[in-house]
Amino acid sequence: MKTQATLELSDVKTIAAAAEAEALKNNWAVSIAIVDGGGHLLHFARMDGAPPVSSHIAPSKAHTAALGRRESKIYEDVINGGRTSFLSAPSIQGMLEGGVPIMKDGFCLGAVGVSGVKSNEDAQIAKAGIAAIGL
Repeated sequence: MKTQATLELSDVKTIAAAAEAEALKNNWAVSIAIVDGGGHLLHFARMDGAPPVSSHIAPSKAHTAALGRRESKIYEDVINGGRTSFLSAPSIQGMLEGGVPIMKDGFCLGAVGVSGVKSNEDAQIAKAGIAAIGL
């Protein structure tokens, strides 16, 4: 058997705080979701002024990144590249940039999903959160 790291509550709090700080630094109102490796919600926050729909999109992006073990942007690129049949993939809904997996030693510990600003800015926020735990 292999030993796999896991996110602890302190990690989730650190990621959330750093992601929120990145958003505030840039004056961006977003929703931030953090999930475990199975896509189950561990944290969610909708910042003041974030669009209501972002509360649905951020967790979907995180879920997609965790289950796929890759950034959700990859799915967006596949679809934009013409493989629209990928839209029918089961259990994958957040196929927009802004979902980033939390990887350690080849294992996916979870993911961060952000929604509310431009997709590349959503990803920037997610990556800032993950960087706060040294990954």
